[in-house]
Amino acid sequence: MKKEKHTEYHFCILDSLQKVMPNQEPEQLEENQKHFYGFQNERISFQLAYTMEYDGCEIPLQEVELVIKSVLSDHVQIRKVELVPSRLPAYYGQMDEHYLYREACLCPDLLLPMEGNIIRPAPYQWRALWFSLDLQSVEQSGTFPIDIAIQKEEKTLWKDTVYVHVHKEMLPEQTLIHTEWFHADCLANYYQVPVFSEAHWTIIENFVDAAVKHGMNMLLTPIFTPPLDTKVGGERTTVQLVRVEKEKENYSFDFRLLERWIDMCMRKGITYIELSHLFTQWGAKYAPKIMAWEHGVETRIFGWDTPATGTEYQQFLHQFLPELKHFLKEKGVLENTWFHISDEPHDDEKETYAAAKNSVKGLLQDCKVMDALSSYDLYREGVVENPVVCNDCIQPFIDAGVKQLWTYYCCVQGNKVSNRFLAIPPERTRILGVQLYLYDIRGFLHWGFNFYNSQYSLYPINPYVITDADGGFPSGDPFVVYPAPDGTAYDSTRLEVFAEALYDLRALQKLEKLTSRTHVVDLIQEDYEKQITFMEYPKDASYIRNVRRKIYKEIEQLGGK
Repeated sequence: MKKEKHTEYHFCILDSLQKVMPNQEPEQLEENQKHFYGFQNERISFQLAYTMEYDGCEIPLQEVELVIKSVLSDHVQIRKVELVPSRLPAYYGQMDEHYLYREACLCPDLLLPMEGNIIRPAPYQWRALWFSLDLQSVEQSGTFPIDIAIQKEEKTLWKDTVYVHVHKEMLPEQTLIHTEWFHADCLANYYQVPVFSEAHWTIIENFVDAAVKHGMNMLLTPIFTPPLDTKVGGERTTVQLVRVEKEKENYSFDFRLLERWIDMCMRKGITYIELSHLFTQWGAKYAPKIMAWEHGVETRIFGWDTPATGTEYQQFLHQFLPELKHFLKEKGVLENTWFHISDEPHDDEKETYAAAKNSVKGLLQDCKVMDALSSYDLYREGVVENPVVCNDCIQPFIDAGVKQLWTYYCCVQGNKVSNRFLAIPPERTRILGVQLYLYDIRGFLHWGFNFYNSQYSLYPINPYVITDADGGFPSGDPFVVYPAPDGTAYDSTRLEVFAEALYDLRALQKLEKLTSRTHVVDLIQEDYEKQITFMEYPKDASYIRNVRRKIYKEIEQLGGK
């Protein structure tokens, strides 16, 4: 007699502080942890993890139905958490003990639209759905149950309830300046559209929407093609917002495309303009690629063959920068515009960086200038006056009492500190909000919102297949959004968790206004015996859950006054 095949399903509710790895059973929440707290201008997330067991050989298509009942049902967005390749978890020697995995694997990250209410479990693999609630669309405050059930052929296989607590008050506006370098050339390359065509502008605006939704309020603006991660002697696809006309040694400038970009920024909610670097990466030795029209022909007039402090490029800058500043002032954005000299000067590049900086110092003396930095000595010597300091090198700046600090992390910040590689646990990404609050950080920068090139921009890559710039950077470092077929951006779980860190920061700031900074710092520290720094902090998700719950409860008790 033929043996009847047996199928068994497993489901569980999780918050956003777990990655549902396909080969590992997730840690289930306690009943009191299925309560999610938020304010009316916040977005909160949780997950439904699922798998199936099947004792047969041939696996039939298994479909179950997701059923949600709640007064909040219309406010819930549900997406599938899809696996992506992770070939390089971190650089060799950078991984500490707090990584999810150490070898190449498939990792959950990409958030895809769900097709109706049908779930198709994978046998002996854990997968997840990602639930997001935009509380701004919820008109009432209070506690709202969300009943979640799984049915098959009208039979209930599993059910559970989560509770969403919506505070009637709003979080304060974000004061942190937050930029993720926006690579307009990568969008043109991926979608195969002409640069700054109407199709390109539509795609750019879609991706800016995704950035603003997740807390970005500053946008890298390519006045000239950004000289970032480009092989020495190589070129990236030209994205130049300023049209240059050259006649002998004289230049004229057309800012109409730049005006359109700035108008888009203001319309979308971008408050700060970050201009692309005036000199090349790795020492500020050369000019960026600049295209100009001369005798009716567009040619490259500057690049890797142009000395940074040479007469030709300096003549150009002395004509260009005053006109650019006048234009920005007329647009009313100069006060919120930041300039760059060159990215991340190191000690052995001090002289060339300082020479480039000094060559335009008089032109930019009334402007804001910042650059990424890891060396305190370069700051102490005045080489970089407004540093954006990597989070594993920031302590000397804090100890010295440097005010208005910015911070960043990227590919090499893999040991001990917060980051958002695919292999980094979510709680390690989210702790950044607490750290930003404790040290009163002014701004946060990351280089990779949507970098879809190989390292050094030798060629474009497929971000659904390659998440590490083809072996150049730890998986997940180059981007946090994926290009959807329709020209919009698919979010990642990492970006959602990072946005939650920014909500944590704002919630802490709200509680401070109702109490005091000392009180909030004590609240942050009371569940951790050591002083929290950028290198030393709680490594478990329960800390984040407890702090956020305590913040909400205290504000609730104080009446949100």
